[in-house]
Amino acid sequence: MPDWSPSSWTAKPIKQDVVYEDKKGVQDALEKLQKLPPLVTTREINNLKASLKNVALGKAFVLQGGDCAELFDYCTQDMIEAKVKLLLQMSLVLIWGANKPVIRIARIAGQFAKPRSSPTEVVDGVEMPSFRGDNINGFSADVESRQPDPSRLVSAYFHSAATLNYLRASLSSGLADLHSPLDWGLGHVITPSIKEKYSRTVNAVKDALRFMRTVGIDKDRGIETADIYTSHEGLSLEYEQTLTRLLRNPVTSTSSGAMAQAAVEYYATSAHFLWIGDRTRQLDGAHVEFFRGIANPVGIKIGPSMVADDLVSLLDAVNPAREIGKVTLISRYGAGKIAQFLPGHIAAVQASGHVPVWQCDPMHGNTQSTPSGIKTRHFTDILSELRQALEIHRAAGSFLGGMHLELTGEAVTECVGGAAGLTEDGLGERYTTFCDPRLNEKQALELAFLVAGFYRQEEDK
Repeated sequence: MPDWSPSSWTAKPIKQDVVYEDKKGVQDALEKLQKLPPLVTTREINNLKASLKNVALGKAFVLQGGDCAELFDYCTQDMIEAKVKLLLQMSLVLIWGANKPVIRIARIAGQFAKPRSSPTEVVDGVEMPSFRGDNINGFSADVESRQPDPSRLVSAYFHSAATLNYLRASLSSGLADLHSPLDWGLGHVITPSIKEKYSRTVNAVKDALRFMRTVGIDKDRGIETADIYTSHEGLSLEYEQTLTRLLRNPVTSTSSGAMAQAAVEYYATSAHFLWIGDRTRQLDGAHVEFFRGIANPVGIKIGPSMVADDLVSLLDAVNPAREIGKVTLISRYGAGKIAQFLPGHIAAVQASGHVPVWQCDPMHGNTQSTPSGIKTRHFTDILSELRQALEIHRAAGSFLGGMHLELTGEAVTECVGGAAGLTEDGLGERYTTFCDPRLNEKQALELAFLVAGFYRQEEDK
């Protein structure tokens, strides 16, 4: 794009900007980041891009999940393994249910920054900057800790690199090997009818795995390892700019067998997949300007405030070449609003000729607070929005290509409901999120089984 550069966003109005008092510190941090190697490779990014094209065409399904906001403290062996194992288990269940390959994208190794509704908040009568994420400022509720610190941008890079290093090493060493035991215990299920349905599905998946082992199909590489791609919201454009590099595509063969000329494009190398949030998707804004120039597959969060015509204009801006699957539309309406907005958005996109990936985020539109002020989400609302998304897409002749979840492999108590019957009174047992409530490992796996059940029911009709 001749009228684009990694810094052209600086000429546009920006939302959710961070104002640093330490200007010299910002310059030093960005210069340091520009000298560091990419976190991901163009081959990995293009492999994901090819997979997402299949998702857009209804040939595969994408599971994206992880923490609402990562902390540097989450960069530990146990926490990384817990998230990876959960995504692997969920994807296996979804493969069985949807009878399609599942593309795994983790919200990991970079999901540090978070948009906030207000730049400041009052804590114990003292006004201070809001916590913006570990790569911006500290969570401790004191004015000094909350000041934006540019050195945290460099810390974010190294924590991302360490997480990626262990993720890759674990996968290549057999973490994804399905010969390993999988914990699909039913101890958390307390409702007899749900337990029976859940048990039938679990046993069906186990029978399928047992058959594969018996006939030797599980010796294939796809059973012994798996690809897991990384993603985060591209909120801090200073950070993203420093890690955006002009790189050459891996050389590929043409249909005639000749070697194709490798294109040179700009890649954001902080992650395989970046998305624009619902608060920063202004058509004339800095974030859209940055995203329109990178070769990565990208996501756009869309909610009730999205006007159908503006959605098409966004797609035209970010994907002028109309690459199939280049853009993932991540819908986040809420269980009570999805039927009002999703059909119109689908119709507008279909009429435009764009073929994006449609992904349902059933988390953000269903956040609510308890009478005591604790943020939570109800499992039934999450499940309802997913079910409605499947039905609406099917009725429109479209494909729901995946789901986007905030989850953790830890036994937290942040979302109400599920087969374990967690109530609002139990939220305080292990409520550890620093931002929005996440599904715990049992709730997330249960959701995967229920979604797989939707697909199986449709297949049996």
